[in-house]
Amino acid sequence: MPTDGELARKSLQYRRNVLRWIKHAGAGHTGGSLSCVDILNVLYNRILRVSPATFTDPKRDRYIQSKGHSVEALFVVLADCGFFPESDLETLCGYQSAYVGHPTRHVTGVEQNTGALGHGLPLAVGTALASKLDDAGFRAFTLLGDGELAEGSNWEGALAGAHYKLDNLTVIIDCNTLQITGRTKDVMNHEPLAEKWAAFGWAVRTIDGHNLAAITAALEQPLEAGKPSCVIARTTKGKGVSFMEDVGKWHHGVPSADELARAYAELDGAIAQLSGGAA
Repeated sequence: MPTDGELARKSLQYRRNVLRWIKHAGAGHTGGSLSCVDILNVLYNRILRVSPATFTDPKRDRYIQSKGHSVEALFVVLADCGFFPESDLETLCGYQSAYVGHPTRHVTGVEQNTGALGHGLPLAVGTALASKLDDAGFRAFTLLGDGELAEGSNWEGALAGAHYKLDNLTVIIDCNTLQITGRTKDVMNHEPLAEKWAAFGWAVRTIDGHNLAAITAALEQPLEAGKPSCVIARTTKGKGVSFMEDVGKWHHGVPSADELARAYAELDGAIAQLSGGAA
């Protein structure tokens, strides 16, 4: 398991790689990928019992990325963990490539096709229920965007998760407060969010979604026996690049050469600072 320092460095390198591959592909969901990097980092490097060697093991943990448009972050982390060579991403968004703008099961490491919002939680509920029925012992995790919560299928899934007492199920909400059409509170307000999930019968914890220790503590065990877990991760869209942070136009978009150089300079500086000033 990586140390706190190693994990922090990975987050910065992941952000750098997200930008690299979006620029290479000429397309991508930049802001949301940067906001969920720390969550994926902790999941794959500290929490999930899954690896390239165990990906076909029926008792592996399952991760479903419901906010599938932020696939660049998922691809970068899966490549780093050895599920496929990073060079595969040379074809990102290319003709007949498996590496398209949303997760598909043609890519090793991806559990479910997602991208039509509101699908991930119902799939995760069924997956967690199957684990209970088979006494398989694995956990199921799904990542939702806060804008995605306007989809009613999430709330049907929330009812079912609590009804079946799926304490092996964890929902993580990437709550960055922005979606493609504006502030989430203005498009479809979902606050008070924690109280809503608690009213549906879930154990709830709200955390800083960029604090690696807080993410680890929230995910390493179910929050409460007999209840599914909801972790509300308060994040910043475009996190890690100052001119992208909390700016709606970076919901998707490709940085110019100058913008990419500026972003790299910020991230490389942060990496050097973590390394005690070494490049």
